[in-house]
Amino acid sequence: MTGQAKAGRPNQLLRNLNSKIASIPMILTAVVIFLGGTLWTVFYSFTNSKLLPRMSFVGFDQYKRLWAAPRWIVSIENLAIYGVFSLIFSLVIGFTLAALMDQKIRFENAFRTIFLYPFALSFIVTGLVWQWVLNPEFGVQSVVRSLGWTSFTFDPLYTPSIVIYGVLIAALWQGTGLVMCLMLAGLRGIDEDIWKASRVDGIPMWKTYLFIVIPMMRPVFITTLVIIASGIVKVYDLVVAQTSGGPGISSEVPAKYVYDYMFQAQNLGQGFAASTMMLITVAIIIIPWAYLEFGGRKRA
Repeated sequence: MTGQAKAGRPNQLLRNLNSKIASIPMILTAVVIFLGGTLWTVFYSFTNSKLLPRMSFVGFDQYKRLWAAPRWIVSIENLAIYGVFSLIFSLVIGFTLAALMDQKIRFENAFRTIFLYPFALSFIVTGLVWQWVLNPEFGVQSVVRSLGWTSFTFDPLYTPSIVIYGVLIAALWQGTGLVMCLMLAGLRGIDEDIWKASRVDGIPMWKTYLFIVIPMMRPVFITTLVIIASGIVKVYDLVVAQTSGGPGISSEVPAKYVYDYMFQAQNLGQGFAASTMMLITVAIIIIPWAYLEFGGRKRA
């Protein structure tokens, strides 16, 4: 038995050899560029690098300055507000649209294209479009006032306390279509016999969705959550196009903070520290997802 096991190991190594050879460039790219770049960033976040990286270690000073900076605190608060509402509304609106589309409605392909079309646009274009739509001079506020409601006020991009919600509206308009398509694909994978059985048993449709369909779509929900969360952490161009971080610093986000300190303020150490904190945030998202996806399969 031992001899057979030893003889079987080389065969296992040679299995799918062409695929393994073809994957070598990608593996090297991931290890050298992604992992190497990550370690390089973390390493220099403990230095006093300015215009160029330099080996001048200052310990955790960059992180202390980071968390003492009002601009960084505002960006974290904005990211939390934007992230929570983006996750909730993207999932609710996307699933609702998918459930409606799953009813085999007429012109389904046309509606699906219309809802998905905004996702094909860049965030810069989306930001500029919604900057015009939300502009009080000729946007929604102007249109409603022209209809007779002269006291109507709607200018989120010019009100510091609610400006992040103006950014959120544009993000939902662009990203909800993708969530709808992912959910629709999951719904189309549900066996028709389940729907027939629920109708025979007299189970209301909302209960069928809530207690049967949604639990069966758990992998789709987890994947969608990861996609949305990764987009939330790195949101940058939408904010730049709509508000440029204003009014003042009221719509700052971490990615913009990193860019400004690295390429405008020429303070690489501070930018690297902020990047490392964003990396930790991404790890907090990815690690539980990987555990739920792969750890759960291994146990099963």
